[in-house]
Amino acid sequence: MTILLDDITVSKDLYPFGQVNSIAHIRIGMMTILERWQLFFKQVLLKSEKPPHHSKTITFPANIVPSHDMLKALAAGNRRNEEIFVTLNNAADIFKFNDWVLRQDFEMLTENRESQPIPAHVQAKTPENIFIEENADIEFCYINAEAGPVYISEGATIMQGSMLRGPLFIGKNSLIKMGAKIYGATTIGPACLAGGEIKNSVIMGFSNKAHDGYLGDSVIGEWCNLGAGTSNSNLKNNAGEITLNIPTFSEPIKAGMKCGLLMGDYSRSAINTSFNTGTVTGISCNIYGAPPEKYIPNFSWGTEKYELEKALRDIDNWKKLKGFDITPFEKEKIQKLYNES
Repeated sequence: MTILLDDITVSKDLYPFGQVNSIAHIRIGMMTILERWQLFFKQVLLKSEKPPHHSKTITFPANIVPSHDMLKALAAGNRRNEEIFVTLNNAADIFKFNDWVLRQDFEMLTENRESQPIPAHVQAKTPENIFIEENADIEFCYINAEAGPVYISEGATIMQGSMLRGPLFIGKNSLIKMGAKIYGATTIGPACLAGGEIKNSVIMGFSNKAHDGYLGDSVIGEWCNLGAGTSNSNLKNNAGEITLNIPTFSEPIKAGMKCGLLMGDYSRSAINTSFNTGTVTGISCNIYGAPPEKYIPNFSWGTEKYELEKALRDIDNWKKLKGFDITPFEKEKIQKLYNES
């Protein structure tokens, strides 16, 4: 059976994410949407890649996140009316549904596998809900998995004094800095730096929130950097409903009472930046100076527009810090987005 993910029809629904790569590469829970399907099916195609015709193709919207039971049933050839999944209708849904998805993914990734032992110097509560992959370096810290599972990936480092509370995912080769306070439901993707206070947030991958400051009810894309002291508000002073200004929607999106920062790929904030509730930033933004507006367009350099050559150069510089280079695909997509902005 071939799964076809329709990432065209809903391609703009999760702005500011999914602008360079397909929305199927968005991370929620412990995996990207695409990786989750690939656990159960040998061939998963994206509609945006113009796949060849397959007689046994089943098409699903790329913005749905299937449950463990749904994937097992489909892989066994059973298409059930009671399929269970969540639909990501806008970017705020990524952090809103992260708790449910983390629990589903923990079931999938730990089934028939044995965790590495929890080091004796680690204080752990509900250790049966903690799974540690090989070659993780866990120094003296506190891990509380009573409220939800904690998954620590291969090559991750948890420095001393960290306090971790599930449900929580720490991705491959990520570093949790000394004294970090991380509450569920939180995802720290691969090759990230995480420090300070983080709650109910998704950091998709290759991004840094390395210093003190608060990140709550937020989603940070790939290759982002939050300068020291950067914090966001996630609750209005009047405890009223938060609205999001997203250019791909014809009217403001109601996000509920809690919503912090939605930051697109390759964006960065200066030290001590304070983001208001429900702030949306595009891709490749350099945010500094006066308190930012609640909507920051793609390629913003303060209040000016980034020069394309400088934007590409700076993205490449940041990628080099983690041993990567900007790819021809990224350059092409970024230039196209720049010309459209």
